Amino acid sequence: MANTSSRTLRLLSLLQTHRYWPGEELAGRLEVSIRTVRRDVERLRELGYPVQATRGMDGGYQLAPGAALPPLVLDDEEAVALAVGLQTAAQSAVAGIAESSVRALTKLAGVMPARLRRQVDAVRTMTEASSWDSGSAIDPASLIILAQACRDTERLTFGYTAADGTHTKREVEPLKLVSLGRRWYLVAYDLSRHDWRSFRLDRLSQPATTGARFRPRQLPAPDAAAFVRAGISALPRTYTVEALVAAPLERVRQAIGRHADVEAADERRCLVRMRTDTLDWPAMALGSLGAEFSVLAPAELRAYLSEWSQRFARAVGNSVEDHPPST
Repeated sequence: MANTSSRTLRLLSLLQTHRYWPGEELAGRLEVSIRTVRRDVERLRELGYPVQATRGMDGGYQLAPGAALPPLVLDDEEAVALAVGLQTAAQSAVAGIAESSVRALTKLAGVMPARLRRQVDAVRTMTEASSWDSGSAIDPASLIILAQACRDTERLTFGYTAADGTHTKREVEPLKLVSLGRRWYLVAYDLSRHDWRSFRLDRLSQPATTGARFRPRQLPAPDAAAFVRAGISALPRTYTVEALVAAPLERVRQAIGRHADVEAADERRCLVRMRTDTLDWPAMALGSLGAEFSVLAPAELRAYLSEWSQRFARAVGNSVEDHPPST
C-alpha cells in the first residue's frame, strides 16, 4: 500500500510538470505497466483530480482544469490568497524565491477554475505594486504564460523592444525562464534568427501561446542560466569595478556572488570584479559586506565613495538645516 501511495503521488507530480504525457512514456517513468497507470489514474480521479485520457496509438493523460480545486489541498479563499502571494513573490529579489514561486504559480493556475482566476485577476488589477526597481517589474500573468509554454513545449509569440528601442515581433520555442538579480529572462530558440536567444521580460510585450507544440531540438540546448550570464557579460558596460575585500571568499561570494566575479586573493581576502553602468550598485554591494575594502578601479568609484562618506559624516554630526539644499 505504501508503494502504491508513493507511486500515485509520483504520478500526480509528473502530470503537473507537463501538459500531456503519452501513456507509454508515463509507464516508463513510473516503471510499471500501462494497466497499472490506468489504475493509478483512477485513484487520482477518486480523489478529485481531473485527469483526462486520450485513446489510440498516441493515447495518454493530462491534468485538466477542474470545476473546483482538487480536495485536500486548498479552499477557494486560500487559493486566491496563495495565488496573489505567489504573484508578488515571483518578483522578489530574494534568491530562489522568485523561481520557486513561478513554478508553484504555474501548477496552481493549471488547475484553478475560471471563477477563482477572475478573483485573482481582480485583486491584481486593483492593487498597485511598488518596488525599488519599478522599471523591471514583470506582469505575473505574463510569467504564467511563459512558464507554461516552457513546461508544455509550446511555441510563443511576443513583441520585443531591444536596448536601442527597435521593436520586433518574435516567434520562439521556449526553453526556460531565468531569474537573475532583479530581472527575469526567457531563453528560447528564435525561429526567425535560427539561433538561441535570451529576452529580458521587462522588454517583452503581449506574450501568447500559438497552440503549436514542438519537439526539443537536436541541437544542444544551452544551460539557461549560464547562457544568460554569458550574454550579460558580453554587453558593453560603462565601468569595470575592482575591489580588494578583507573577508573570506565564501562569505563574499554568498553575499554578492550572483552579481560579481569573486576570487580569493589569500585566505583572508578576496578580489571582487563587477561590470556595471552605474556606481550605485557596487557602492551599496561593497558597503553591505560589513568588511574593510579598497577600491582598485575605477577612479570614478573612489570619488563617488568619497562624496558619500563626506555626506554620511555630515549626517551624523549636523542637522539638514545646517547645509544648503543640493542643486
